[in-house]
Amino acid sequence: MRPRSLVFTLFGDYFRYCGDGEAPLRGLSDVLQLFEVEPATTRVVMSRLRAEGWFETRRDGRLTTYVLSPKAWQLLDEGRERIFRHVSGEWDGQWTLIATRAGDRSARDEVRKQLTWLGFGQLQPAIWVAPGDRMAAARDLMETNGVSSDVFLSRSGDLDHDRSIAARGWDLDALDALYGRFVAQHDSPVDGGTHDDALVARVRLTDDYRRFPFTDPDLPADLLPAGWNAPRAHEVFVRRHDELRPGATSAIERLTGMTVRGAHRAFLDGGAVGFTRER
Repeated sequence: MRPRSLVFTLFGDYFRYCGDGEAPLRGLSDVLQLFEVEPATTRVVMSRLRAEGWFETRRDGRLTTYVLSPKAWQLLDEGRERIFRHVSGEWDGQWTLIATRAGDRSARDEVRKQLTWLGFGQLQPAIWVAPGDRMAAARDLMETNGVSSDVFLSRSGDLDHDRSIAARGWDLDALDALYGRFVAQHDSPVDGGTHDDALVARVRLTDDYRRFPFTDPDLPADLLPAGWNAPRAHEVFVRRHDELRPGATSAIERLTGMTVRGAHRAFLDGGAVGFTRER
């Protein structure tokens, strides 16, 4: 796991619930050493993340504390929503299509990343597609980034053709295989390890799973292959995330001297588990 990814996972699961969303650099360094990240590397990573606007710092004598910026709060809130809530919806036979035209290359690259995040797949180099009516979000994205495009709704009128569109817009076989590997790796009973072991296992679990929202468009079930592994993977993630929570939280509190508070289980749509911040 990359140090940068570890930092966001740790803040998303623990430090967002400490104080004002904060962690002392010394304590954060101690936690990251469990993942073989040296303190010098932690200092460099946090300095870069601060320069990018993800964190602010507070000093108390020689103690430096990193605090989540508004930009980071937004990222973590959006990520948490995507990770813990899976709402595919019913297939209504409707596609949102985007045909891009001119635009600055850097703008097109940014649009490509954001379209993927919004659940669009690429049928052709300049053609993007997503199930359902997502015209408002698509038009807003194109206008914000200055990319000229045509956005419209379309129906094929044929379920087999719709499934063909889904198979061409996304590499569903590869994604299904990744979900299957996740289940095989993480679907194991709670062992008798230490609190530190629980923390390492839970961070690895979250770090492995949080990549899926960036690649899985949450297609309606009618468009998916038979035996789709995503629901099973989500069940494994939610269960193991909860099972490992007490030991992992104890490890964080011991290593940092902080109290993880304001995080509690909340059952969301479909029985998925999410975490909310109490202010």
